[in-house]
Amino acid sequence: MKYQIVGEPMPAVICEVESGETMVCESGAMSWMSPNMQMETTGGGVGKVFGRMFSGENLFQNHYTAKNGPGMIAFASSFPGSIRAYEITPSTPIVVQKRAFLASTAGVELSVHFQKKLGAGFFGGEGFIMQKISGNGIAFIEIDGSAVEYTLAPGQQMLIDTGYLAMMDSSVQLDIQQVKGVKNVLLGGESLFNTMVTGPGRIVIQTMPISNFAGTISTFIPSKS
Repeated sequence: MKYQIVGEPMPAVICEVESGETMVCESGAMSWMSPNMQMETTGGGVGKVFGRMFSGENLFQNHYTAKNGPGMIAFASSFPGSIRAYEITPSTPIVVQKRAFLASTAGVELSVHFQKKLGAGFFGGEGFIMQKISGNGIAFIEIDGSAVEYTLAPGQQMLIDTGYLAMMDSSVQLDIQQVKGVKNVLLGGESLFNTMVTGPGRIVIQTMPISNFAGTISTFIPSKS
């Protein structure tokens, strides 16, 4: 499979696949394709269906396979931002925010990822449940806004405002930290809790979380009387 990411800030990834090769995506993610791409919708078993439900994804996935020759298929982002491609192997799974998965090759698996600490779950921005992407292949991930990547050394930490963490290696530990000081909490204009990540591993921070964007534009929408 060969791919090209085009069109930021409203990006799409265009995939050129060989005959018999399959791409997997969430329901509704396909934007355009060659006529020989055959679709099959699957839930992948009860456990996987419920896992996707808890992690904020659609209950079913679509599999597109090139028939009788090479094919082409494109997947477009649902929000202004970036699309990143990640090489997934059994030793290098990643954890991403809910609704970040866009598409992948057939060897990639999507499952639910529970935070180990309840505090991180209830207050860590993306919640108790994130998505774990494992297996073998290429996964395409949606990032809200631009993507800023850091590689943390063992024990190195970074404090991130709620909702800005888009992706991390599975080796990175996540916890929450309450903003200190009553004055800071009441007057600081920031979240009550921040996300603390500890290396080793990569993290990707997004510059415009969709939740923040929605909150900003809602102030300009007149309320119905």
